[in-house]
This record gives sequence, C-alpha cells and structure tokens, in this order.
Amino acid sequence: IQADGTDGNCVTFVLHDEDHTLGNSLRYMVMKNPDVEFCGYCITHPSESKINFRIQTRGALPAVEPFRKGLNDLMGVCQHVLNTFEVRHSWRAQG
Repeated sequence: IQADGTDGNCVTFVLHDEDHTLGNSLRYMVMKNPDVEFCGYCITHPSESKINFRIQTRGALPAVEPFRKGLNDLMGVCQHVLNTFEVRHSWRAQG
C-alpha cells in the first residue's frame, strides 16, 4: 500500500501469517539503514495473523529496497545462528 503523493518512498507492506517475531526483528534490520526515515509495524488485531509493516525513506529511494535488504540481512543472521548451533551441537555430540 503506497501513500498518496509519494514516489514509492512511503509504503505499508502487509505480511500474512506473521507476528512480533518477524516484525520486530525485521524492523531492527531495516532501521540500520541510514536512508530509512521511519520504520514500524503493528498487528492489526490479536485474532488476525498479519502485520502492517511501514517504511518511509529519505529522498528518492524506493521503500521496497530497504525492505528487501532487511529481509536478506535477517536471513543471513538466521543462517549464521543456525550454522553456529549445528557446529557446536555436532562437536558436543561427538565428544
């Protein structure tokens, strides 16, 4: 959902079947980008499993870019945690 009068720098993404776990983690990753002016999310209603995730960027940067980068960065962090866990777990299982 793009705000009226913008060139794609202020967008609300609707993420279905998600909750605070993804919302807060992704917000943290997106806010690390210095070109992001605002990033936040809300859960529409406790009985609905979706979140509204809003990004507003400075200048002409489309909001979809930091959104995509945030998702990729978060996947990288999760992969690192998984790899570290597997290495430590396999080491203890062998010892």
